[in-house]
Amino acid sequence: MSKKISPMSWRKGNGIAGRSWKGTNREYDLFKELTVGVVVVSLLVVAASAIFSSPDDHSVTLKSWATSQPGDFVVTANAELGGTSDTAGYGPPYNSTSGSTQTIGALDLQSLAGVKIPIDTSKDFVIDPLKTLPNPPAAIATWTAASSDEQAAWTLAYGKALDKAKNNNPSNVATGNYGPVPALTNSLLTMAKQGSLDSVLQSGGSFYNFNYTRSVLFLGDGAYLNNLASTLHLGGDQWGMMNETGNYPGQSWLWLFSAFYQVEPFKSLPNADLVVLMIVVALTVLLMLVPLIPGLRSLPKIIPIHRLIWRNYYKRR
Repeated sequence: MSKKISPMSWRKGNGIAGRSWKGTNREYDLFKELTVGVVVVSLLVVAASAIFSSPDDHSVTLKSWATSQPGDFVVTANAELGGTSDTAGYGPPYNSTSGSTQTIGALDLQSLAGVKIPIDTSKDFVIDPLKTLPNPPAAIATWTAASSDEQAAWTLAYGKALDKAKNNNPSNVATGNYGPVPALTNSLLTMAKQGSLDSVLQSGGSFYNFNYTRSVLFLGDGAYLNNLASTLHLGGDQWGMMNETGNYPGQSWLWLFSAFYQVEPFKSLPNADLVVLMIVVALTVLLMLVPLIPGLRSLPKIIPIHRLIWRNYYKRR
């Protein structure tokens, strides 16, 4: 006859799980413990959020810019028309402006990536938005019919006149041959003050307004956004990459990137972004290869900081 084999069980045997408990017993209410834990933690989270949270500043928009600093807005709109703004000369991924990319020798990552978000500042930031108005200004036809030399001459002359005007106010500009530029920039200013320019630039022809690329680029070409950033300690030389508004601590994991922009020679390099990127990539690869590099992998034995941290464990050993 075959012998019946009893099934294996963790309750049988000499293991810890199989031994009977010889200590004291007490009642334990798991539901009560869970409820108290959730309530206490929730109260602590709410209190910490109220005390330590960063300021909830209002969004910076084209409307707020045009309302608070109309002169700077018109100066920037004129630069967008004339193709002399920072965005117009940025190069890839927005345009193919020659000599605008950051390089290290033959390494040119911008050109390698190519133009992925093509932007014509005159068309995309000024002319096309004005065409969406119920009654587009007649100056659009004059501008589009002019040659590129005429357009450049108009915006150059108007830009110089704005620089001489008090607070860059268009109302204080001296008379001159500016073509349709004043009419176009003033119409765009009115459109921005009404708030419609924000939605037009962000929609990009689609129903939902989720693409802020054009709005941010337009804002960045003026002095308004940069001045706000400096005031809120968000400038590149203010550790702004890892700050919240008002110098509150923010993205701490970006400290290494941000640190290079605070010291020379990196902060003055024309290709600082690419140089810093390559240094951080090299350091990251070096960290990954530490177990394979003779000398570096022996540092824990030479400098046994881990033994100090885990001293109780090594004392027992």
